[in-house]
Amino acid sequence: MSTITTALGTDRARRLRAALTLLLATAVAVGAPFYFAPFQVFQLTMVLLYAVALAGLNLLVGFGGQISLGHGAFFAAGAYATAVMLDRYDTGHLATLPVAAAGCFLLGLGFGVPALRLRGLYLALVTLSFAVFLPPLLKRLEPVTGGSMGLTVDKLRPPAWSGMAEDQWMYFVVLAVTAVALLLARNLLRSRVGRALLAVRDNESAAEVMGVRLSLHKTLAFAWSALFAGVAGCLYTWVIGFVSPDSFSFVLSITLLAGLVVGGLASLYGPLLGGAFVMYVPSVSQDVSEAAPGVVFGLLIITVMLVAPTGLAGLPGRALGAIARRPPGTAALGRTPEAGSPPDARPESRPASERSATLPPADLSVVEAEPVGAPPRTEKE
Repeated sequence: MSTITTALGTDRARRLRAALTLLLATAVAVGAPFYFAPFQVFQLTMVLLYAVALAGLNLLVGFGGQISLGHGAFFAAGAYATAVMLDRYDTGHLATLPVAAAGCFLLGLGFGVPALRLRGLYLALVTLSFAVFLPPLLKRLEPVTGGSMGLTVDKLRPPAWSGMAEDQWMYFVVLAVTAVALLLARNLLRSRVGRALLAVRDNESAAEVMGVRLSLHKTLAFAWSALFAGVAGCLYTWVIGFVSPDSFSFVLSITLLAGLVVGGLASLYGPLLGGAFVMYVPSVSQDVSEAAPGVVFGLLIITVMLVAPTGLAGLPGRALGAIARRPPGTAALGRTPEAGSPPDARPESRPASERSATLPPADLSVVEAEPVGAPPRTEKE
């Protein structure tokens, strides 16, 4: 009974701690645009925007166990779908969001077909080729995409009743979409689809024996991942108001994957940390070295991976684990209560007198004394 009571108390404490953390994060997120400068609010908006794209990539790579180096292409597809609808057809901003999401979902379904037969480096190479050939294709479709010059569209304007500046209103819109996207990803992972993805990631043969359809769930992983990327691309067009093929080179796909790994694979909070990495680290690298920003960028990635191999999201857990593994009591002082020596000192390193003093007394009652000089006993005796 006491064990059950302890478990219930622990679960209640965990839920209370999670609720307090969520409340604090909500208060900070709501108050941020009223405290920071407009450019800093724009940077925070971009962090949330990239977090949506990384949440989709996390479903595919972190929970699905597949490798994708072409996520930037889905991001570009959502951005251009939004820009074309706003520029050519003069639709409202809100109407472009479901269209970009649905279009990228269908594109992900079609692109998920190669994932049925490929894996590992071969799948990564195919996805990378998609990210490489898309920008030249966008330049060729000049009547629709504007070619190399791109398209310029109106940004999302705040309504008069809000009383907010443009950057503040855009921040809250992106914040709302990001919260819905992260909640959707969380619920998806707790559903049958999410459990099937985890089974496929851990062991495909065992998952197939248990009745999981590998072809269906691998294709759905690409589709859901593309949907999140398309939503992020739509938000990008709302925030920036301009799209061009050069903004979506294959470097974007590699940067997104690096941001997810640094933020933390298979973590619900990893996309937020990865979005901050994607937004801030390239600009910091440019400030440190204008001649070779890529070198600084790579060194920062290596440093983070050495400090936090499981990503920034797993760093608090590693720190708490290290604290829990520390020896209790006097080990913190570096001395043992017996001899005043370090706890890791070996008995061989002590003097002979100390070693003999610490040995247990021998039990001499089982030894039969023999006279000095007596001949050795024989087996007959």
